[in-house]
Amino acid sequence: MPAKGKHRRPKQNPITRKLALAGTGGAALTLPLISATTAGAAGTSTPAATVTTVTAATVVNAVTAVNAPPATYSVVVGDTLSEIAADHSVSGGWKQLYEANRAVVGDNPSVIRPGIKLTIGAAPAKATTATNTAVKTAAKPASSYPNNLDGWIRESLDVMAKHGIPGSYNGIHRNVMRESSGNPKAINLWDINARNGIPSKGLLQVIDPTFKAYHVPGTSLDSYDPVANITAACNYAAARYGSIDNVNGAY
Repeated sequence: MPAKGKHRRPKQNPITRKLALAGTGGAALTLPLISATTAGAAGTSTPAATVTTVTAATVVNAVTAVNAPPATYSVVVGDTLSEIAADHSVSGGWKQLYEANRAVVGDNPSVIRPGIKLTIGAAPAKATTATNTAVKTAAKPASSYPNNLDGWIRESLDVMAKHGIPGSYNGIHRNVMRESSGNPKAINLWDINARNGIPSKGLLQVIDPTFKAYHVPGTSLDSYDPVANITAACNYAAARYGSIDNVNGAY
């Protein structure tokens, strides 16, 4: 990178309703789903899901849950799906309880009749799907990249995607080959930057001020590090030229 392209001010990157309970004689008793005494009301926000690391124990517990027979509840006069879900700590509240029992409740979750039996908890089929997902997640290895130019570019592209930095494999590879021939330890000791004490370094020949200004969190602070060098250079190119893909010469 020539000095004139690296000493400008760094640009910032663009990164209650009611439920009716029908009586057995056909008359329906209307009960509030949301009230001062009703827990698990439909309007209550569902807490954000907790992110949990999948372990062997998690998978075993999930399998056990699938194999265990589901609990049932017999509806009595005065019940609402909201109250039943709250009393039995149904994950997902009355909506999940309804989805698991749509076949017996019918199309209207506002109407539940005394005597019908509700399955409490997730349907076995859904639990099985969750278990299979957990097993696959536990078995899936972490992403790895070969320690060569191909691996460095691909890892950098993944980092760039997380930070909204544009660029393509071909665009990066083309510029790397022009600037350093793929040598991560390349350094320019003869141009104006070198005479100013800030030689261009690494795969995409970045001077230290530019590297520091456009360094991307999560990458090394060493400007010679291949992934850090590529990512910082692409971040700079995106701010100045729109993308590393638009760079076809000294930048």
